[in-house]
Amino acid sequence: MPESLLALDQGTTSTRAILFDAALTPRATHQIELPQHFPQPGWVEHDPEQIFAHSVECLRGALARAGTAPGRVAGIGITNQRETTLVWDRATGRPVHNAIVWQDRRSAPICERLRAAGLEALLTQRTGLLADPYFSATKLMWLLESIPGLRARAESGELAFGTVDSFLLHRLTGGRVHATDATNAARTMLLDIRRGEWDEEILRALDIPRALLPEVRDCAADFGTTDPALLGAAIPIRGMAGDQQAATLGQACFRPGMVKSTYGTGCFMLLNTGAAPVHSGHRLLTTIAWQIGGARTYALEGAIFTAGAAVQWLRDGLRIIGSAAEAGELAAGADPECGVVMVPAFTGLGAPHWDASARGAILGLTRGAGAAEIARAALESVAWQTRDLLDAMRADWPDMGDTVLRVDGGMTASDWTMRFLADALQCPVDVPAVAETTALGAAYLAGVAAGLLPPPGDSAEQEATHWRRRVRFEPAMPAEEADRRHAGWRDAVGRVLTGQG
Repeated sequence: MPESLLALDQGTTSTRAILFDAALTPRATHQIELPQHFPQPGWVEHDPEQIFAHSVECLRGALARAGTAPGRVAGIGITNQRETTLVWDRATGRPVHNAIVWQDRRSAPICERLRAAGLEALLTQRTGLLADPYFSATKLMWLLESIPGLRARAESGELAFGTVDSFLLHRLTGGRVHATDATNAARTMLLDIRRGEWDEEILRALDIPRALLPEVRDCAADFGTTDPALLGAAIPIRGMAGDQQAATLGQACFRPGMVKSTYGTGCFMLLNTGAAPVHSGHRLLTTIAWQIGGARTYALEGAIFTAGAAVQWLRDGLRIIGSAAEAGELAAGADPECGVVMVPAFTGLGAPHWDASARGAILGLTRGAGAAEIARAALESVAWQTRDLLDAMRADWPDMGDTVLRVDGGMTASDWTMRFLADALQCPVDVPAVAETTALGAAYLAGVAAGLLPPPGDSAEQEATHWRRRVRFEPAMPAEEADRRHAGWRDAVGRVLTGQG
């Protein structure tokens, strides 16, 4: 009997595959770094063919390293960088343009046009999102408006649109399946999240041909099988979710009020709000956390565009560290009272500000400030942005109660950063035993669809079998000091805001 689960985690800066056993213990991993391309300031692209080739190589590599035959895999779960937008030829699978990455801001003028037309209220009410370049719809509009002949081909049914999950699914199944799951669909700004269906009124208002769109399915579902030529046998694809929703499942945030934050290129915090969507009065996003058996669980989400990317900038831009792991060590040697504050608005600011035109700044510099102080300010900026999100969530959902933040992603390897995060938030921060919670969530969904694992439930027993803590960080900084430092951060943010959404 098949007893293994294979997760494909296609992220912004790397692609990885992890083979799990039926108890969701990781057995083998294969990972490849994914280059980003920056054709113009504010533009970010990926090569779709590279995404696919790396994905196949990682899947093969994980199977080989585990010594597992394809026939022993009960299912593949796919999780992906969300909002990144692709259009491809249905017949050949070939993309018509590079993938436009979620960080890309080229569609900011289109968003201004939508707001000027009074459409943002409709978009927010139906989709839970804001008219921001972050989401897929305006990226798709840019492609349709910028590439000659593309709209006519789209209307004739020659082309397919999708986020990375849809593109990979189409290619992995040999072109047989054009589908997505509810969580990825919810990030396009085209889905009515209450009905779980594409919104025809929005499609007409944005002039997007319905023929482009994939079928929307549950997160744990039948997504077809892989082309046997790719992995040596046809393996069922049984799970799919956007990376942040997959991490929410991987963190076992099954009960309303539970909250997780993932620290990758950006930072994304999700609060489980249960079976009913919660409207945010503080510019958070209302989104689908997962959909299983046709039933949707919702979340409030705060998106930070720059988290781990700030550490990459220290390494690749300033060259003051040789590796990301050195950032915490350097920061630990800084003067804690130096007063240096960094606002890493390299591609604008996300929640709760949503200012696409804001740009980064380092404030409070003196002759005594050096590389250590700048590194500390970069890491602290991630914690202060997280606090802004948590404060907004508490205001939107007063029933949140005492918070324990579950964290994952590359930055959780830095104990210094996690200690400061607990200080900044004034709440415990839990790091899980399995660090790759995004892939874990994808494998879990495949296991649910395969009948190997139960669907999400609110029992402590299920949570205990699904999730284990590695370490907890408790706040040590006095609340008054945390409040004072946070006020300094808010002042710095106010200096870079432009008021341009």
